[in-house]
Amino acid sequence: MKIIDGKIDAPKGFFATGLHAGLKHTKKDLGIVLSEVPAQAAGVFTTNQVKAAPIYVTKEALSDGILQAIIVNSGFANACTGAIGLEDAKTTQQYLAEKLGIAAEKIAVASTGVIGKVLPMKKIKAGIDVFNLNQSEPQAFHEAILTTDKATKEVAVTDVINGVEVTMAGVAKGSGMIHPNMATMLSFITTDAFISNDLVQEILSEKTEVTYNQITIDGDTSTNDMVLVLANGLAENPEIEKGTEAYQKFAAMLDYVSAELAKKIAKDGEGATKLIEVEVTGASDSLAARLIAKKVVGSSLVKTAMFGEDPNWGRIICAVGYAESLIDPNKIDMWIGQQQLLKQSQPQEFDQTIMKEILANETIKILIDLNVGTESGKAWGCDLTYKYVEINALYHT
Repeated sequence: MKIIDGKIDAPKGFFATGLHAGLKHTKKDLGIVLSEVPAQAAGVFTTNQVKAAPIYVTKEALSDGILQAIIVNSGFANACTGAIGLEDAKTTQQYLAEKLGIAAEKIAVASTGVIGKVLPMKKIKAGIDVFNLNQSEPQAFHEAILTTDKATKEVAVTDVINGVEVTMAGVAKGSGMIHPNMATMLSFITTDAFISNDLVQEILSEKTEVTYNQITIDGDTSTNDMVLVLANGLAENPEIEKGTEAYQKFAAMLDYVSAELAKKIAKDGEGATKLIEVEVTGASDSLAARLIAKKVVGSSLVKTAMFGEDPNWGRIICAVGYAESLIDPNKIDMWIGQQQLLKQSQPQEFDQTIMKEILANETIKILIDLNVGTESGKAWGCDLTYKYVEINALYHT
């Protein structure tokens, strides 16, 4: 697998663009992704019982496993908007279908922004009408899906599958209200691989558990989360089948793209200054490892300690203990960076100067060895800062 400098339109046969439709004051707020041909598609969605209208519309569009386009707006979540919101999401589908000359039921709809406000459909329609379909502008799409994000998040890779070069690219947004199973997170992945929607769905569901669902910013699960994968087959590789080397390569590509996007979201948490990676090893099973890692990275006390660059390992061990997974409290080893803090649950002397340098970094890695098994898991998050409170105190205004 090779990492390349590419955007969402990097795979063959994909087009993307975005523009400012007036949903937000000045920034781009409406974007589309289009495949030249109908694509095999898969998706995962928020587990919040309160779901935004686009979730229902996109699930319906995905019912036969085929999509050809995605339209995304930012600024308005179109959540808790009742029958009007559902109708607006369907109308958005229809507007874009007329613009592109494709079936409305092959279009996924996604929204992100303030909950409870009805979409300004005149602006949506006007924006769709002026999309320039003659030239792909993927960066404009990457920008159009953002809300409080500080930066766009993208990744692209290639690999040779069954003798043919296959490309995969992904883009995501997410900065606050991030606590997937899923959260206020949108992620869109394109590939020119030839693979069935059933296999894509199987792999996506598996990889979501160990990537997107292992990030947390603030513990709030959103109404709008969505991850979509479109595979249009234009690389013309022999069809990827389960249990083959080709299947493993494709799965590895999707795992890498998903993990990188997840980490970029965690690093760009609202007000964040640091990415925190927690790895738990020596667990009784992989689920326990992931749960403990996520509890640690989601702890407000751990997050504030990392912001204050304070090696307060007591907060970490506390989070391990309330994760409700099998541990032996007398066997835990722990490190921050290369500095060991606990050995068999006993405090260890560490170099304060080196620790200060470690905690000053933009990425801080915490390793916890439970010493009760052989399984491991990771989770990613960010520090909790004054800026996070400011952003969310003033979000609606």
